[in-house]
Amino acid sequence: MKVLVTGCAGFIAARVAQRLLDRKDTVVGVDNLNDYYSVRLKRWRLEQLKESPGFEFLQEDVADLSAMTSLFEREGFDAVVNLAARAGVRPSVEDPWIYYQSNVIGTLNLLECCRRFHAKRFLLASSSSVYGFNKVPFSEDDFTDRALSPYAASKKAAEVLCYSYHHLHGMTVMVARFFTVYGPAGRPDMAYLKFIDAISNGRPIEVYGDGTQRRDFTYVDDIADGVIKALDHGKGYEIFNLGGSKPVELNLVIATLEELLGKKAEIVRGPVHPADAKDTWATNAKAERLFGWKATVSLREGLERTVEWYRENPGLF
Repeated sequence: MKVLVTGCAGFIAARVAQRLLDRKDTVVGVDNLNDYYSVRLKRWRLEQLKESPGFEFLQEDVADLSAMTSLFEREGFDAVVNLAARAGVRPSVEDPWIYYQSNVIGTLNLLECCRRFHAKRFLLASSSSVYGFNKVPFSEDDFTDRALSPYAASKKAAEVLCYSYHHLHGMTVMVARFFTVYGPAGRPDMAYLKFIDAISNGRPIEVYGDGTQRRDFTYVDDIADGVIKALDHGKGYEIFNLGGSKPVELNLVIATLEELLGKKAEIVRGPVHPADAKDTWATNAKAERLFGWKATVSLREGLERTVEWYRENPGLF
């Protein structure tokens, strides 16, 4: 296939793009290389992708309809994997406009271009954040209309747009709700990498609340595998979870990192943020039924790989 991967310099998208390239698909990657976090890290990911034949990178913004229209007209894609997004719950409270520009307007532009230029398949990266305060474990049929943050609301809005385009135009659309993705070359604003960096350098780590909140950590390679399976086998319109299905307390993550790094963490505690869910936990039965997907990498194994990558790539943050 010829696949457009948006946000290709991002954590998850770079891994998805590499998987597509490894199986000899042609990948056009777009990213606006914004400075939400280290552009140096984003360029590092791009350099890994550029080593594979069949990859082309364009610095473009999915929120620019004219640029996307020209791109689709020129390239003629078979499929689109939309991983371009502003991520992060707390920052979205401070500047919700930029989240809607990327996550909602960007998705609308891509869907419209798929319609105009007959791209056959569309996959949207959504988030466990849409579940809010639902009872765990989260199921795809749960009520998701009470977003706790503008980020979560933007992801829900993008999901609804996807359904509209499926309903009106018969597009095959897959919506993957990701659960706390982690691993090497991840976003440095995420807790596990902030903890690794701080503990390694003798700085205190900040924990919101008592650390008993649980997250359904999912290794990035498992996520990429789920995206590829959905892209290949999905039909109609489907929303599905991709999660580790084994929620872990933040305190256990810290203890594991202390062991792997051989250093104790100095913990500074702050108040719980109202935009943060207490726990996340995925039921993966639907993804397993539809695509045969299961998470396979344990948290300890994934953190070991992440610590190893951190030590081998100093200064990328």
